[in-house]
Amino acid sequence: MQHDTLDSNTCTSTPTEQINILLADAFAPSGVDTLASFGCNISHDSSLQGDALRIAIREHNPAVLIVRSTVVTEEMMDASEHLTVIIRAGAGYDTIDIQAASARGIYIANCPGKNAIAVAELTWGLILSCDRKIPSQCAELASGRWDKKKYSKANGLFGRTIGVVGIGGIGKEVIARAHAFGMNVVAWSRSLTTEKANELGVTCADNLLSLAAVSDVVSVHLASTSETDKIINADFFNEMKSGSIFVNTSRGKVVDEKALHEIAGRKSITVGLDVYENEPSSGEKVFTSTLAGAPFVFGTHHIGASTSQAQEAIADEVVRVVAAFTQEGRVLNCVNLNTDSNAKALLCVRHKNLPGVLAHVFDELSLAHVNVEEMDNIMYSGNQAACARIQLDALPSASVIAAMKTNNNILSITVTSQNEEIQK
Repeated sequence: MQHDTLDSNTCTSTPTEQINILLADAFAPSGVDTLASFGCNISHDSSLQGDALRIAIREHNPAVLIVRSTVVTEEMMDASEHLTVIIRAGAGYDTIDIQAASARGIYIANCPGKNAIAVAELTWGLILSCDRKIPSQCAELASGRWDKKKYSKANGLFGRTIGVVGIGGIGKEVIARAHAFGMNVVAWSRSLTTEKANELGVTCADNLLSLAAVSDVVSVHLASTSETDKIINADFFNEMKSGSIFVNTSRGKVVDEKALHEIAGRKSITVGLDVYENEPSSGEKVFTSTLAGAPFVFGTHHIGASTSQAQEAIADEVVRVVAAFTQEGRVLNCVNLNTDSNAKALLCVRHKNLPGVLAHVFDELSLAHVNVEEMDNIMYSGNQAACARIQLDALPSASVIAAMKTNNNILSITVTSQNEEIQK
């Protein structure tokens, strides 16, 4: 058996010789051409959503589905018997039903960090717009109104403090640009240590509320998860300074929009938003939002990643993921791996590299009702012998191990629990 070295974001699978790929969203033409060069059957329709997408999946029966903002439900997953990988052409994957995919053995992959610069650039566009009221000035000038006195009031950014919530790829790019503006940076994330804060040149906030209290500008860069749902709430906004700036270019669900609307209006907080809790998934739609329509809000249409540079970078990463899958059976950037293993024991089987050896081991485990949780098979040089490392949900008995050893092609067996060696 061939050995693959896996990292925490890599899975293995067995693709068919020629796979169907459905591109259900906008995608860089160069990426489409490259995917086609792999010998894949490509179907591309950027208008597919909802029931139309489900029908297209049933019609094309893809092994790989590629989406950007399009919602992917369990009904869509069930429409293709061959669907193996769903690739989010971007970083966030909250529009994909992860639980349903995992239950069906479908890999979810994303393209982390490829849009970081683009989103950071828009973030600073919104910060500057909030400080200088640029959109309002443009609108009044277009209408024929000149009011220099009204707009000759701004706090400025140099020497001020920006609070950055979340220090993934985007947060780090925002921090780099904050330093260029001569701002002091305070940051918060669950993973931020003092050592990492020193490396980034930022002050580590003890908690979100302390960050809010000292910041003249707050910029949010959090993934949307159950843990971050409305994590930026009324308590946070009440701690923010009057006359400060709040910007969110991450996901609408991380912010309590009702609290933001009420408190920002009361405390003269200027708001820049690229994302909204109930925004349309894509396309041109009617969008009614009390928050987006507030006079203290400058909003954009969830276009943080929508630069040609970012889309080319994302397309390149999608191509890389598809290439690994089609050519090596690996799924890169896999986000729905199990991080909490149920394994109770590790079975190490050194064996001759011959057919049927591991099948014998698995047969004995099956008869004993012991389940395999994870495994890899490490080859020795010359390919004559290998070592299978098999994670089990229960400790096999001595009789089960003895039955395994009846195969003369097994060289040795070692079983260990979490803390102690059981049998050799």
